[in-house]
Amino acid sequence: MIEFLDRTDAGRRLGRRLAALRGQDVVVLGLPRGGVPVAFEVAKALDAPLDVIVVRKLGVPSQPELAMGAIGENGARILDSHVLSRAHVREEDLGTVEREQRSLLERRLARYRRGRTRADVRGRTVVVVDDGIATGSTARVACLVARRLGAARVILAVPVAPARTAASFTEADEVVCLASPRGFQSVGRYYRDFSPTEDDDVVRLLDAAARPVQHPGRPRGRTPPAPPSSRGEAGRP
Repeated sequence: MIEFLDRTDAGRRLGRRLAALRGQDVVVLGLPRGGVPVAFEVAKALDAPLDVIVVRKLGVPSQPELAMGAIGENGARILDSHVLSRAHVREEDLGTVEREQRSLLERRLARYRRGRTRADVRGRTVVVVDDGIATGSTARVACLVARRLGAARVILAVPVAPARTAASFTEADEVVCLASPRGFQSVGRYYRDFSPTEDDDVVRLLDAAARPVQHPGRPRGRTPPAPPSSRGEAGRP
């Protein structure tokens, strides 16, 4: 059942699959926390800048586990009108939830970027990377947010996902998935090492990827060798 040694291995293999993108105007966005070690290797393989894409679910006040929408950077917001109507969510309640989640999102971004501006994705190909998807809810929102931020093309790239989820994923222009088992159980079952990633690991990888290298046109980032040990979140939405 095991497909990958760890996230570094998965990222390198994913980078080889995406090799045709090297030299194009690409930005790689990793989903914190577990997706960032994978995205780090993809960005290195493509010689592309690496950044994070942080999204926050907007839960229905009376049922926080039920998503009525999601938010991303730069005021990006996606709402599910069907859920809002069915749950009778008032505008003021939606505003309260959004303010709370926006505050959490901004704090997490401040910790990860440490003063760096976000990568400009307008008119560019964006590769959204996670270490695997189960239901795909977070990845779907991330792809929609990337498009809302101006991406010309959105590619979802993951090491593993259920066959049905990968086949039905319409929020990206293309889905690149190395393993699509029909008897999918959980993302962690396909890794030999699926130990947790900490925020500090994410920061170290982003700092490493931010070292500049001169290219014609837009600036890109280069990653040095020997990244921190690849660890990621055990949970997956």
